[in-house]
Amino acid sequence: MAAPALSNAIRQVVAAAFDPVFYRSANPDVAPVLASLAHYCRKGWREGRDPAPWFSVDRYLEAHPDVRAARVEPLHHYLTQGRWEGRDVAPSRGARAYLRQMDWTPRLSVEPPPVYKAPPISLAEQRAAVAPEFDSAFYRARNSDIAASGVDPLGHFVIAGWREGRDPNPRFSVSDYLDAHPDVAASGLNPFAHYVIAGRAEGRRKRHDLGFRYDLIARSRTPGERIREAATWAARAPVSAAETLTQGLKTARTGLRRLHITFSHDNYSANIGGVQLCLRRESARVAELGLDHLHLYPATPWPVTRAGEVGRLGVLLNGVSLGAHAPGFVRDALASAGQGEDRHFAIHSLLGHDPDETLAILHAAGMHKGWFWLHDFASLCAGVHLLRNDVQDCGAPAPDSGACGVCAYGPLRGRHLAAHRRLFETLDLTVVAPAEATLAFWRARTDLPVRDTVVMPHARLVPRAEAPRADADGPFRLAFLGLPTPLKGWMIFKDLAEAFADDPRYQFLHLGGEADPAAEIRFHRVVANEENPHAMQSALEAHAVDAALIWPLCRETFSFTAYETVAAGAAILTGPDSGNVAAFVTAAAAGEVISDEATLYEHLASGAALALSRARRRAEPSDLAYSGMTGDLIAAAAP
Repeated sequence: MAAPALSNAIRQVVAAAFDPVFYRSANPDVAPVLASLAHYCRKGWREGRDPAPWFSVDRYLEAHPDVRAARVEPLHHYLTQGRWEGRDVAPSRGARAYLRQMDWTPRLSVEPPPVYKAPPISLAEQRAAVAPEFDSAFYRARNSDIAASGVDPLGHFVIAGWREGRDPNPRFSVSDYLDAHPDVAASGLNPFAHYVIAGRAEGRRKRHDLGFRYDLIARSRTPGERIREAATWAARAPVSAAETLTQGLKTARTGLRRLHITFSHDNYSANIGGVQLCLRRESARVAELGLDHLHLYPATPWPVTRAGEVGRLGVLLNGVSLGAHAPGFVRDALASAGQGEDRHFAIHSLLGHDPDETLAILHAAGMHKGWFWLHDFASLCAGVHLLRNDVQDCGAPAPDSGACGVCAYGPLRGRHLAAHRRLFETLDLTVVAPAEATLAFWRARTDLPVRDTVVMPHARLVPRAEAPRADADGPFRLAFLGLPTPLKGWMIFKDLAEAFADDPRYQFLHLGGEADPAAEIRFHRVVANEENPHAMQSALEAHAVDAALIWPLCRETFSFTAYETVAAGAAILTGPDSGNVAAFVTAAAAGEVISDEATLYEHLASGAALALSRARRRAEPSDLAYSGMTGDLIAAAAP
């Protein structure tokens, strides 16, 4: 799937300063097959191709790391923001050759040509028109750079914000409006001002009705682009001094004689998430068993397994960072430590790891037999969530199927599967699944050789005393748990909250670590951690939540939120493609599995959902007992 082109609003600004003759001259591989501006806007700038003799994409991004980190098109940033901030630009490296070729030798200017047409109304008039409907709190929450700068949000939006695609309130989309109305885009007028002054009366829509999946596809980048970006960052990432690792390993509590090595996609001690929480518990459990815990992860994030690309490994020993090192150096350091008397390993994720490097590290440590966890379905596809183009469950069809042919992950699936196969065919692996449904699905879709399979839930329910009865006369409280991401079904919950905002039968709550500034939904900050592992369960009980909407787009292999919901005495509403959530709800009679989103809406509209209220169900809460992950398996296998 090709990368999306820049929006009309951004393209309009770029076009006025873009030099098509220079672009064709500097990029003979592009012309005349594609229009130069279209090529630049779609992918040229991502590849470091310069839009004009006076502007170098690479030099601008190198000089301004914040712009690189924001992943915005650099010429547009300079024209609308950078030049007003006094940021420097540098000529393209090919500029002088181009000028000699054109027999044109004036002084090379770093000032762009005039960009904007004079607006039909003044800035003061625009400000006055949009002020009553501009949401300053939303603007600050959605744009952290504006909040940090202390500038006037409304003033920023009128002068530069709309040109950068920033929205004025949760109900109006700048990019949608300009895409839908080319005449407004061509006019150079602030689109929100146009809507307030004329567009609303003309019946123009303020945002499209294509749904959030369309937005996900429009904003997505191909896996290939993400790999190239990851490789660029990895090549530039600093390498820690060798002594950091060699000296750090000497602090091991057992001298590495008794050692447990884990592999995952990131630093579990610094990031938040289900896998990270599992690894924290695993680390604590192996410490109880008297083992050293060495954790290896890609020092810079990677979307798939590595295959020969340069990458560093971050190293944690017993939760303490030992820096980032070349995989070969980690291998040699472990080989120098000698053999041990009690060593184990567990692979929680191969993302960002090269399987050959992983095998070499394990061989150096004298390890051959270990565990492979199914936290996701990365061993079935490069798209670890099994979502076709990141929006629709695919069910992991055959790699040579037509379904893979229309998916962005299709071209990478073969490489990704081969990487896992090399690992499984070389090592003696026991696959561990957190749920029966997860293991059954995985076994039905792969023939990878395994030593054994085990089902070990991350948590189990332990009955406890019944909670006080809920108020039967209050509104039905439906909650969303966790970060407000589309992958977890946030947009579905948000649409329901907007649709039933005036319905006295319902109240919508968001319990999680971060609010969505575009949602007018009651938010309560809740973060579960080592100090308060039952924070979500406690919040569900404290707010007397009747049900949680757990409607992920992808198949969940376990779902902590599902167990926390039931432990708190609340019910679950979920869809058929939610993996273990649907299986858990069905087996435990813990709520309802609704066939699709339209039926979900009707379930609320008809009042059928009210049958899941605490008062009607006479909810019986439980306690949650968490597993020690691989640590429990090591203990069980001990003689």
